[in-house]
Amino acid sequence: MDMPFIGAEAIRDGILTRARLRWNYESLHPGVYLAKGAEQTILVDAVAAWLRTGRRGVVAGRAASALHGANWVDAGTPIEIIADHTRPREGVIVREERLAADEIMQIGGLPVTSIPRTALDLARHLPRDEAVAALDALAAATGVTINEVLPLLARYRGARGIRAARVALDLMDGGAQSPRETSLRLLLIDAGYPRPRSQIRVTDGATSVFLDMGYDEIKVGLDYEGEHHSEDRDQYVHDIGRSQLVAGQGWLDIKVVKEHSRAYILHRVDSAFQQRGWRPRFASSA
Repeated sequence: MDMPFIGAEAIRDGILTRARLRWNYESLHPGVYLAKGAEQTILVDAVAAWLRTGRRGVVAGRAASALHGANWVDAGTPIEIIADHTRPREGVIVREERLAADEIMQIGGLPVTSIPRTALDLARHLPRDEAVAALDALAAATGVTINEVLPLLARYRGARGIRAARVALDLMDGGAQSPRETSLRLLLIDAGYPRPRSQIRVTDGATSVFLDMGYDEIKVGLDYEGEHHSEDRDQYVHDIGRSQLVAGQGWLDIKVVKEHSRAYILHRVDSAFQQRGWRPRFASSA
């Protein structure tokens, strides 16, 4: 058995003896077991937490987003469960909250919050920057938009975290392809720059590439460069040709890496805007 199960049920049904259960399986929660050595994925942990609620809970939050296909969810993330009167345990966050029938769906037989409800919970319960990064990943995986969440914002008007949720949901952008891209976009917005458009297509008619984000009107783009851009030789060679294509179409493309400070990034963006002869009213000159 590569998924969690209730030990008493396995013994009752004659699948295991008490001795085999004790020797070959480990307890994840009281009464809930998993084969020793089995990989503990988010799905495995979510099933275990759900079984611990007596199959009455609903998986929510980051775990739900991962089950909906979102990337960049840490395998060790706590499992959030919406359930009544369930004692919290290590690695599990229990939320006693309202949950309507149309906010629940099944994924492989596991009850999980719907995509809009998952988005709402991410926006409500996480700090803004973490929430936006998680929302970006969910939107990239599912295509969810703020319009799909608006009915839930109205349904739970006055609930804890709704005001913060509106802010985070308004900043959601499914074009972000990594949490670092989300952070870069938020840095620009917080500094007073206009909200950049994500995944901008640049083409010479024969070949197309995409900038992570930028401003079409003045042709200023930004790309977050992960470590693979310098460590992978094929990627490095590809990037040379890409840069030539982008520059050939009149774009100023600002490359950003993790070592760059906020002040340095904003200085370069400000310089690029000035070079184009355009300066947003509230832009930082850091």
